[in-house]
Amino acid sequence: MSISVLILTLNEENILPACLASVAWSDDVVVLDSFSADRTVEIAKAAGARVYQRTYDNEHTQHTYGLKEIPFKYPWVYIPDADEITPPDLRDEMLAAVADPDRPEAGFRVRFKVIFMGQWLKHSSLYPTWVMRLVRPEKAHFEREINSVCVVDGPVGRLQAHFTHYSFNKGLNAWYEKHNRYSWHEARESLMSLERGSFRMSDLFSREAPRRRRAMKELSFRLPCRPTLRFLYMYFVRRGFMDGWAGYVYCRLLVAYEYMIVIKIAEIRRRRRGLPV
Repeated sequence: MSISVLILTLNEENILPACLASVAWSDDVVVLDSFSADRTVEIAKAAGARVYQRTYDNEHTQHTYGLKEIPFKYPWVYIPDADEITPPDLRDEMLAAVADPDRPEAGFRVRFKVIFMGQWLKHSSLYPTWVMRLVRPEKAHFEREINSVCVVDGPVGRLQAHFTHYSFNKGLNAWYEKHNRYSWHEARESLMSLERGSFRMSDLFSREAPRRRRAMKELSFRLPCRPTLRFLYMYFVRRGFMDGWAGYVYCRLLVAYEYMIVIKIAEIRRRRRGLPV
């Protein structure tokens, strides 16, 4: 049994070829494009992928459309991002997992290596972070509009191989533009969390890594000097300094992102009170 592949794209001509090459072992690669203005669609078709197009509104609905509305050749679907590379060892592990009809899992989580300035950020990227990448579409759904999370109805397994994530392949301008958009949603989410008081301290010690990460994020909403604390945590507690110059730059970028969130929270609060920004 093989695996179908679903890749979401928007103006990915510079990074899509490497992603497609790394999943060329599948004879059912689907690209769901958001009406790219570059050569993304042309590249996808040339690689033999089936191309569908849908106007982008948010990650949640785009991923949901891809999994629920597009027919796939195989019962298992692998869902890499366009800036992710799938090595042969991960391919082999996935194929072995789906070949066993007695396995009960509805989805599998995979770890990844963030590559920045040509090196793996082992410490400053919160490694290991486990994300859902291999699922049965009928048992999977997505949550959150931004940085959407895939959730499955059923047991979840873990694969030991990694994929590599080149999140800066479009350049720093693209990174800032993306996180400028994301920070607005994060600011609204922060305020909603503060207003509903949903934080549970016990979740910080949960055996489930996604729940622990969510709890840490909820806790961060309630801490003063949030950008500074983020840097101290990532650079010293998580030992980002061991990633050298690349680790330092990456941690500073995370601080900039946190600061964007903080000042946008302040903007929302001022606008609610009818005050100028």
